[in-house]
Amino acid sequence: MARPKVFVTRQIAAAGLDRICAECDAEVWPEQLPPARDVLLRKIAGCEGVLTLLTEKVDAEFMEAAGAQLKVVSNYAVGFNNIDVPEATRRGVRVGNTPGVLTEATADMAFALLISAARHVVPSDKYVRDGRWKTWEPMGFIGLDLRGKTVGIVGMGRIGMAMAKKCHGGWDMRVLYVDHSANAAAEEAFAAQRVDFETLLREADFVSVHTDLNDTTRSMFNAQAFRTMKNTAVFINSARGPLHVQADLYNALKTGEIFAAGLDVTDPEPLLMDDPLLTLPNVVIAPHIASATVQSRNGMAEIAADNLLSGIAGQPLRAWVNPPK
Repeated sequence: MARPKVFVTRQIAAAGLDRICAECDAEVWPEQLPPARDVLLRKIAGCEGVLTLLTEKVDAEFMEAAGAQLKVVSNYAVGFNNIDVPEATRRGVRVGNTPGVLTEATADMAFALLISAARHVVPSDKYVRDGRWKTWEPMGFIGLDLRGKTVGIVGMGRIGMAMAKKCHGGWDMRVLYVDHSANAAAEEAFAAQRVDFETLLREADFVSVHTDLNDTTRSMFNAQAFRTMKNTAVFINSARGPLHVQADLYNALKTGEIFAAGLDVTDPEPLLMDDPLLTLPNVVIAPHIASATVQSRNGMAEIAADNLLSGIAGQPLRAWVNPPK
């Protein structure tokens, strides 16, 4: 019996990839960069399943190129804004994602960015490496205190909850949050207060973004939002780059409208080398590595493999974005 044909758009952890290769006629894209669009469309032709990353646009053209036998698209990410889910549903293509397993790792990264930006960790490290450290400096690299401050969480889902727990439990922070619905668990565990967006911006010392990207959240952190924040505030985005307007963030940091920022995501990705953000000392930028731990990436690979293989077999997906209603 012929094994199902699948295409995997990048190397992922062996915890999932080995199973896919054992059970399928799998081609795995070997390069560091994703396949060009025309190459991708050729590679997926005739596939029953495709394992994608956020770098792949899964739209009607993609599904048409794959063919009528396409059963499942397994996205190696929590988010799926790269996929036209209504179109997939219309065509009977199952869509999977990888939630849950990267919650703590992503919240850890958000807090690492917060404390790094607040305490000048990156510029002070560069100061040492550049040979400029001559003596203990009583006025050098003075940053912000964390204990007892106010953190504003935008998006109180799993990752937002994990971030709130670290800030409230470890640093006695007051927790404000913005979400489309109340989170009773956060309010009970962390005395979190649900407020409107403007109140959060006005009162928070640290603003950490954990919402998804959609038409209502895109560009929500713009010039007006940064003007509303305290000039001692730190902005953290470990969710999606287009949630902030990058030029507006640059201006806010450059002019001192806010104190600092920490980014694990940018717009575009990767960040262009002539982006003015790279000239600023008060922003920490990481290359989208929040989920980059052994446990998280193995867990993502296992779920992605489960989704792919279950979809090909016509079984319910472990993490199913578009289940039948």
